[in-house]
Amino acid sequence: MDEKYECLVIGAGPGGYVAAIRCAQLGMKTAVVEKRKTLGGTCLNVGCIPSKALLHASEKYEDAALHMGNMGIKVSPKLDIKAMMKHKDSVVGANTKGIEFLLKKNKITHIEGTAKIIESGKVTVGKNTYEADNIIIASGSDVISLPGIEIDEKKIVSSTGALELSEVPKSMVVIGGGVIGLELGTVWRRLGAKVTVVEFLDNILPGMDNDLRKEARKIFEKQGLSFKLSSKVVSAKKTAKGVELALEPAAGGKAMKLKADVVLMAIGRKPYTEGLGLDKAGVNLDERGRIIVDDFFETSVEGIYAIGDVIAGPMLAHKAEDEGVILAEMLAGQSGHIDYNLIPGVVYTWPEVASVGKTEEVLKEEGVDYKVGKFPFMANGRARAMSMMDGFVKVLADASSDRVLGAHIIGPGAGDLIQEVVSVMEFEGTAEDIARTCHAHPTLSEVVKEAALAVHGRPLHV
Repeated sequence: MDEKYECLVIGAGPGGYVAAIRCAQLGMKTAVVEKRKTLGGTCLNVGCIPSKALLHASEKYEDAALHMGNMGIKVSPKLDIKAMMKHKDSVVGANTKGIEFLLKKNKITHIEGTAKIIESGKVTVGKNTYEADNIIIASGSDVISLPGIEIDEKKIVSSTGALELSEVPKSMVVIGGGVIGLELGTVWRRLGAKVTVVEFLDNILPGMDNDLRKEARKIFEKQGLSFKLSSKVVSAKKTAKGVELALEPAAGGKAMKLKADVVLMAIGRKPYTEGLGLDKAGVNLDERGRIIVDDFFETSVEGIYAIGDVIAGPMLAHKAEDEGVILAEMLAGQSGHIDYNLIPGVVYTWPEVASVGKTEEVLKEEGVDYKVGKFPFMANGRARAMSMMDGFVKVLADASSDRVLGAHIIGPGAGDLIQEVVSVMEFEGTAEDIARTCHAHPTLSEVVKEAALAVHGRPLHV
């Protein structure tokens, strides 16, 4: 036996490393096992962080090429894709080194390799065996592909390959109209690719409020994205020039062909549980391959816990982080709390799209009596000064109590603006609470206030 720990965390992504840090802060001897050479998991290495670096850089490029001239700034930008990728890599490097520092600072042991659970309290990494009072599985998720379509990360790429392209393709087909597909499709469209998004459903961004989905599609089409909705990809054949796809209507019908230099597979992700020894250890999974846990994140085996993408719920870094903190505090004898209805979701296109709480469609299904307040960015002075007037804020409140039930934003800075509503909802606040709170002028946050005023039919600036 090599060493014993109070907590051993499998996976050093946002859920895993945050859980480890909180365990260490609470005085537990802690170790993290990570199979990658670098820490931070999918999010920091090939997900959230590098994609945001490219989204920001490509946004600046498009601003310079198309929009800054209207403000009196005349420039003709030249794209240096190698330098842009270098910027992205430096951002990733700085973040992963930051996690290394945090583990050292909190005296957490970093074990490099692939973990396998032998039984409750025992984990092997290579030839070494470790004991732990508590094992936390935070192994994250992996890319899903369609049957018969092989991802080679060259012509048919996942999000990982889409972040590493050495040149701008003339054409790209994105399979999947969700968050990942739209974000990365937007990056390459801005840089010059002709991008077509193929989506099985009748609109993009499944699960979001329909008003947001309609507005987002309208804006993205205006920007140059093409959409083939209610369509399914039945085959993908690699050719000398790229990829040839066969598409059929989702409801069945005549097939059509679509060609592209690069195809991005972005239909979703699946829990990563391979090679962990879960079957042998007796850890139960659900029908979708997710680890089943109770209210304390404990699996079917005592002393083995799971958080993040490997359990039910949205596959979001901040959800995994919160679960990691709560679990660590529970293991230390404290209480923890997470309201899964109050986990915000953000799409980092431009304009950004953000959502929290119930959609209008869900409230109708549940038979809830509610009121709607909506206010456009076009009527906001700061948005007009920035020439960023697309979109709106929509607030949903209970008709009798006025308690905020959901908020849906498409517009500049939506990912930051949503947080005000998250905080109000966390404390069971009302639309009136937002409306009566003084908001600085001129700011984009005034659109949130106006939407809250609109719930009661009294917006001031429209």
